[in-house]
Amino acid sequence: MKEMFFSEAISAALRNEMLRDESVYLIGEDIGVYGGSFGATAGLYDEFGPGRVKDTPISELGIIGSSAGAAITGMRPVAEIMYNDFLTCCMDPVVNQAAKFRYMYGGRVQVPMTIRCACGGYVTGAAQHSQSLEAMFAHVPGLKLAYPSNPQDAVGLLISAIRDDNPVIFFEHQMLYGAKSEVDEAFEPIPLGKGKIVKEGKDVTLVATGLQVTRAKEAVKLLGEEGIDVELIDPRSIFPLDKEMIYQSVQKTGRIVIVTEECKRGAWSGEVAASIAEDLFEALKKPIIRVGALNTPVPFSQPMEEYMLPQVKDIVNAVKKIAE
Repeated sequence: MKEMFFSEAISAALRNEMLRDESVYLIGEDIGVYGGSFGATAGLYDEFGPGRVKDTPISELGIIGSSAGAAITGMRPVAEIMYNDFLTCCMDPVVNQAAKFRYMYGGRVQVPMTIRCACGGYVTGAAQHSQSLEAMFAHVPGLKLAYPSNPQDAVGLLISAIRDDNPVIFFEHQMLYGAKSEVDEAFEPIPLGKGKIVKEGKDVTLVATGLQVTRAKEAVKLLGEEGIDVELIDPRSIFPLDKEMIYQSVQKTGRIVIVTEECKRGAWSGEVAASIAEDLFEALKKPIIRVGALNTPVPFSQPMEEYMLPQVKDIVNAVKKIAE
């Protein structure tokens, strides 16, 4: 085991796959000489050269369009879109091309491309550099979505994403790049669609994604001091989703709180809630509660941003509301 920052874990996973498979290459803005805006590609340009670590102009459309084309010809591009906010600049090649190629060609082509992107707030990045847009892409058939919450999962999920023969969007919360924890240097893949029980409990099920897993851990500790035993689940993948793990927990506790950083309107958390309501309604002892951001663009002002985004106290209050 070795302690790594989240950004170092991303870089290590990329290096592992580039050494393993010569068809893997990186493409994006400032990922080469500069080492990436968050340091996640540091050192890779020096090791692999400009042929496999490709700096591009500021053109998300070009990055994703060329990656989709390269993928169907046998390459395995890992494209970095600096922020998930900028995926809106290249929606056509993501949604209408990459996501649909295998279906439209009857499975005769594969689209093994990974799109890495930073997401989330709490950094006063304001309205265009702080969004959580996973629900937009969870809606699109043909795409897979991974969302690690720690360095170990970042390594395992990214390896699986790169090896997958379908397009995968890989969300990296920008507040996690500086998070540090132990990583198994065996660098084993973590299957997409396999969640993790972070803490077992019997009173309330708590599902959280990305940075909210860290905040949920704080909430679980505070709730435990008050005698509320929470089971915390990290899905790790937005889609495919480990419904079985979540369902088993809800059948045990009869209560669930879903915590994501998205605006609640149209959020992915609503899809999870709807699935539980449809499939497990009789198992529920209390209403499903969702915790998310307010339905407004992310403010620049730090106090306003904190008010708009979910906080630990919001998670604690939500669990308490249905714990009895």
